[in-house]
Amino acid sequence: MIFQNRKDAGQQLAARLSSYAGRSDVVVLALPRGGVPVAYEVAKELSAPLDIFLVRKLGVPGYEELAMGAIASGGTRVINDDVVRYLNIPGEVIDAVAMEEQRELERRERTYRDNRPPPNVRGRVVILVDDGLATGSTMRAAAAALRKQEPAQIVVAVPVSAPETCEQLRQEVDEIVCAATPEPFRGVGLWYEDFSQTTDEEVRELLKRSKSRYRRAA
Repeated sequence: MIFQNRKDAGQQLAARLSSYAGRSDVVVLALPRGGVPVAYEVAKELSAPLDIFLVRKLGVPGYEELAMGAIASGGTRVINDDVVRYLNIPGEVIDAVAMEEQRELERRERTYRDNRPPPNVRGRVVILVDDGLATGSTMRAAAAALRKQEPAQIVVAVPVSAPETCEQLRQEVDEIVCAATPEPFRGVGLWYEDFSQTTDEEVRELLKRSKSRYRRAA
């Protein structure tokens, strides 16, 4: 184990992002749900605002943990060509899974935001946070979707990642911080003592708490 839980992971990750602390142009965006407790600690240490960026993994039917791609807010879709080719997954299967995940993405948007608009990231430094990277499909979709909104810089930050995923993403974003890249990797959850599922209520509570703290500090 490397991390006790997501809170501990966020604190350790924040220490590696200290160069972004106290900057007015920085915003921390979490990938729900597991990325939110990690990003909460990062935003707190950096004195930065926290929000979410919604992405849904497209799991292979019958093997949902295996990502064949991902979708993100704004209609962006990223496909893992290696997985799709290897398993010979037809386009209509991808479309069906994407449609189902789009419904869940929209539900979470309503649940977490309470009809608040997403943050304006144009010209800002965006720190994208998740609790770990396996294939990187969801993070890749998030980065591609965010790029369309013209941020000044996209920084991906995760506590733990598969080594090859960290290296691949390095080519697609402005900076990537992977606190740990253990080999063999085997899965994100193996590096946490407590990797219990983050609930919708926890996400709402952490976003509310972070917003209140940032407003007081401002």
